[in-house]
Amino acid sequence: MGRKTWTLVSVVLASGSVFLDTTVVNVALPAMGEDLPSAVFGRYEAQNYVYYGYLLALSSLLMLAGGLSDHAGRRRTYLVGLIGFGVTSLLCGLAPTMDLLIVFRLLQGAAGALLVPGSLAIITATFEGDEQGRAFGIWAAASAVTSILGPVVGGVLVEGVTWRAVFLVHLPLIGVAVWGAWRHIEESSPEEVPFDGVGATLAAVAVGGLAFGAIRGQSSSWEGAVPYVSLSVGVGAAVALPWWMRRVANPLVPLEVFRSRNFVVTNVSTLLIYGALYVMLQVLALYTVGILGYTEVAFGIGVVPMSLFLAVSAGRFGQIAARVGPRRFMAAGPVMSGIGLLWLARLPDDSSPWRATGTELASYIPSRGYVVDLLPGLVLFGLGLMVMVPPLTMTLMRSLPVRHAGIGSAFNNAVSRVGPQLVGALLFVAITASFQSAMWARFPDLDITSPEARQRISPLNRPDPSVPERVAGVAREASGDAFRLAMGVAGFLAIVGGVVNGIGISDREALHPPHSEASASGDD
Repeated sequence: MGRKTWTLVSVVLASGSVFLDTTVVNVALPAMGEDLPSAVFGRYEAQNYVYYGYLLALSSLLMLAGGLSDHAGRRRTYLVGLIGFGVTSLLCGLAPTMDLLIVFRLLQGAAGALLVPGSLAIITATFEGDEQGRAFGIWAAASAVTSILGPVVGGVLVEGVTWRAVFLVHLPLIGVAVWGAWRHIEESSPEEVPFDGVGATLAAVAVGGLAFGAIRGQSSSWEGAVPYVSLSVGVGAAVALPWWMRRVANPLVPLEVFRSRNFVVTNVSTLLIYGALYVMLQVLALYTVGILGYTEVAFGIGVVPMSLFLAVSAGRFGQIAARVGPRRFMAAGPVMSGIGLLWLARLPDDSSPWRATGTELASYIPSRGYVVDLLPGLVLFGLGLMVMVPPLTMTLMRSLPVRHAGIGSAFNNAVSRVGPQLVGALLFVAITASFQSAMWARFPDLDITSPEARQRISPLNRPDPSVPERVAGVAREASGDAFRLAMGVAGFLAIVGGVVNGIGISDREALHPPHSEASASGDD
């Protein structure tokens, strides 16, 4: 393989590992909660921190990492991120308590922040023309596929090995990516880009404050001052950031990137669509495994259809969008995915679970509940991703000059990470309120808010065996109502994202970008 091919392999493996880790733990959360003790948090609260803590560190540091990538050199920053991600993945796999696992997940997210913006910037500087569109398509498809295949990988590893393997599986992938980067990726800083430390700090505080406030609000049921203080700090930093950018000579996020219509519209739709995507993956895993009784491996296999279409299309839709324009694809795809989510919202409480397990070959035949209640929605959702994801990435990166590729891609990725947390926070409030209302309607004196009670009975989780069956039955019904509410909201957000793209995306700007600074060279 030539230099360009190895470059693409390395960045796809690196970004794929980062995105895989956003979803691979979902199906392992019940096993982690049962296996690891926590001296600080209730089970559902700890599960939320394991999942959202990674996204918190990743999203809050993305813009800082993008600025460092443009300033200090993309290859250098990328290699540091690769090694850091490998080390922290190992630590997560060896964690002895839930509290330490949460700490290691935060560090893993920080290392991952160095990889994603650098990957897209390296592609921008290495490829051009239709070749660039294909490379963006492959990167986007691989990143989305690994996110969606996370439950598959997690289910197989949890069922066949241990939940710890969901972290250790990254090590060989990172090893290959490090070798490819060391041998074949060239340094690609087209010019000396000054680093805006104040802007980077404001961006980290803004994203981190909003994300942590949302996460803390979920885990504490919005009790106490901490979530509100955190959200206020995040909003304050977010307001101060554009004020600072107008007053400094070389801001972290140059204001010129917001003159691009496609850059602005793509980020707005990303907030909506990716918020729906990641929340759906988490809620679906918790409900089907924790309440309906799917085995982890059955759930993992069951979501494969979501990724098959995207995997097969690879860079094809990116190439087509580079020739005819991306607007129609970016509008139709989210609407199709939204309809798929609305189908999932009709999932009945008595849907028969799929219990694939071990070496029992007959158990791998899908249940009627899966075929009728889940599969159609998953197929529609996957078709929508196939149509939308590669053109979205290509449109974003073509709206930016190469010198700002790192920070521009970091900004979009920060948006795609904050989206799940803010949407998740709102849905958590709705899910918790729906669940508690249903429980108190039947059992007015039932304690379901204390930390001890939340360990035994909480939304979307299998009730503890010590819970009386009559209470556990109502809890399962209440979780079903909460799940359907979450899927309905997620479907609505995806459809709105498609409408935003249909109205706002300019094919002309995407086909004839105002910046043309590609510096592709080398053999294929």
